[in-house]
Amino acid sequence: MPHLSPRQQAILDLARQQARVDVDRLATHFAVSVQTIRKDLNALCEQRLLARIHGGAVLPSGVENLEYEARRRIAAEAKEGIGRAAAALIPDHASLFINIGTTTEAVSQALLDHAGLLVVTNNINVANRMRVYPRFEVVIAGGVVRPSDGGIVGEAAAGFFSQFKVDYAIIGASALDEEGALFDYDYREVKVAQAIIANARHVILVADQGKFARSAPVRIARIGQIGSFVTDHCPSGPFRRLCAEAGVKLIETQ
Repeated sequence: MPHLSPRQQAILDLARQQARVDVDRLATHFAVSVQTIRKDLNALCEQRLLARIHGGAVLPSGVENLEYEARRRIAAEAKEGIGRAAAALIPDHASLFINIGTTTEAVSQALLDHAGLLVVTNNINVANRMRVYPRFEVVIAGGVVRPSDGGIVGEAAAGFFSQFKVDYAIIGASALDEEGALFDYDYREVKVAQAIIANARHVILVADQGKFARSAPVRIARIGQIGSFVTDHCPSGPFRRLCAEAGVKLIETQ
């Protein structure tokens, strides 16, 4: 691990929690000048620990996703709020898909006070959380288990979801862009997500605002294929307009 000053380590920790950091806010937080913060960010970026964006920095993106436990900690409070807001859209006695992801897991946690749900998932963590409640029927997909996060992916899982037609689907994304596209890192996971979207009557996208600052290589869908988008905040004016034009219900928790 490269040597970091205490302030640089603290900045990196904040970035891991929030997915991005802003120069002005950091300057206020640490009571130093913006020039000092810029030097810290430049040093972190030179060591490839962060990547610069206008006004701040983000965790570096690429074809490799973050470790799952680290992803759980990023924007954890925002994900809890998103989970509660998305769960409020699901009535008792509904059928639903829940896809892989830390934000979709937050939705599953918020659904525990519901009754009579049929939950079809390729997320082992979701299945383990919900299976112990007799008021839920939990069905888990078959396929390749991804060791990093317990997600079940691949053609077998995609085919499994195609056997159903459910009321709701809860999906996440690793990245969103201003042209209204949803992206992920693993093409096998994308195939499953596309099958989930195709076989649900109402699709709910759950993603925190940090996903607008990231990039990923494989396109899942476009925002027009989504029924509701639940986020802590949508910072993109173009994305917001696309939601309005497509009739997507935008729910912000902050």
